[in-house]
Amino acid sequence: MSKNRAEAAAGAPGIILRYLQEQNRPYSAQDVFGNLQKEHGLGKAAVVKALDQLAQQSKIKEKTYGKQKIYFADQDQFDTVSDADLHSLDAKIAALTAKVQSLLQSCRHMEAELKELTNALTTPEMQKEIQELKNECAHYTERLKNIKAATNHITPEEKEQVYKDRQKYCKEWRKRKRMVSENTKGGFGGAGK
Repeated sequence: MSKNRAEAAAGAPGIILRYLQEQNRPYSAQDVFGNLQKEHGLGKAAVVKALDQLAQQSKIKEKTYGKQKIYFADQDQFDTVSDADLHSLDAKIAALTAKVQSLLQSCRHMEAELKELTNALTTPEMQKEIQELKNECAHYTERLKNIKAATNHITPEEKEQVYKDRQKYCKEWRKRKRMVSENTKGGFGGAGK
């Protein structure tokens, strides 16, 4: 065993006792080892040995659940708290919880407002967009003016005549197509009779 690890193992009971009293909650030997190993370099055997030693000296309490042992600080060393104090603490907790909820709601509201403001256009961007829309509107107005000023408009009578001619030519085309398809079905010129 290295010198540092030997020193850590010798001081393990004090370190573990202080840790359990500060945390004031139950831990298994594996939990204590995992929580203290990095900081203090304690080995698992040293932790288990120190926990057993502290339990035998009645400095900590030990409970067995099946094959596992749970260790926790002796609660007799802590001051007792009256029911009135507990109710007072519960009331403080409830008030603080309500305050936290109120602050969270306010924070969400402010975040939504911030998001809305960041998505909105800035004044220079709006001015630029307005100018672009005015330019586009002016372009379409000029185009409309040119269309109205044009002298090559088709009169309604000319338009009607174009539609009538189209119908006449389509009718004639169908008639000729039908004649060709009938001739191809019956064969050409009666050859082979």
